[in-house]
Amino acid sequence: MKRSRPLVVVAGLAVAGIVMLSWTQTWFTVHLHAGTAVVPRVVADGAAVVPQYTALAIASLALFLALTIAGRVLRVVLAAVEVLLGLAVVATGIGALADPVAASKGAVGEVAGVSDTAAVRQVVDRVDVTAWPAVGIAGGVLAVVLGIVVFVVQRNWPGPTRKYAAATAGAAADARAAAPTQRDAITDWDDLSAGDDPTAGPAAGPAAGHGAGTTAATPGVGAVGESPTTDTVGSDRRRSDDGAGAERGAP
Repeated sequence: MKRSRPLVVVAGLAVAGIVMLSWTQTWFTVHLHAGTAVVPRVVADGAAVVPQYTALAIASLALFLALTIAGRVLRVVLAAVEVLLGLAVVATGIGALADPVAASKGAVGEVAGVSDTAAVRQVVDRVDVTAWPAVGIAGGVLAVVLGIVVFVVQRNWPGPTRKYAAATAGAAADARAAAPTQRDAITDWDDLSAGDDPTAGPAAGPAAGHGAGTTAATPGVGAVGESPTTDTVGSDRRRSDDGAGAERGAP
């Protein structure tokens, strides 16, 4: 049961292909009364009789492709939609098969020059029905059956989307962590609120400490080295003062 999903998807694609194929084939051959049109008969294909088939078939194709990545809840929804699509195909095909003249009104009106259903019935002699309407209706029935099958067996299907989503989220988190931080006023304010210095980089602490130590040591050394110079200057000043006092006759 766990490996039934590929089979169901392939079967769904095949059923949608059957509906699409019947849409491209001849459904009715309408024979007209002599003299009512330039041609004696009109061939009405599925595109003219059941134009809804193309949209229904494409929707069914997209639905079964979505089943390959859908989670459990979405699978239930898609199964219900597939049942509705199949019912629409069946109802449309049966409606066309029940009244071929009305279904072929567009094709007959182009050659007979009439558009009203009653006028079309007056120019039609007989209608030959091919097997393709039955093929299209059978495709709709199979679509309904497949929708029910999906609803029953999807409970045992694995859900890879959660694993892939977690891996994607982890990769995104790693990328955000590795990305450099963009500095702005808000980031600096947050750092200040946390007690960190926003102007200091990761390696600024040791380097700044080392530079501060060197700067602190340099004035000390300079002070020790400059003390003799200061004393010498002071001694010269005192000697100069003593000499000036002697010249003024000071004792």
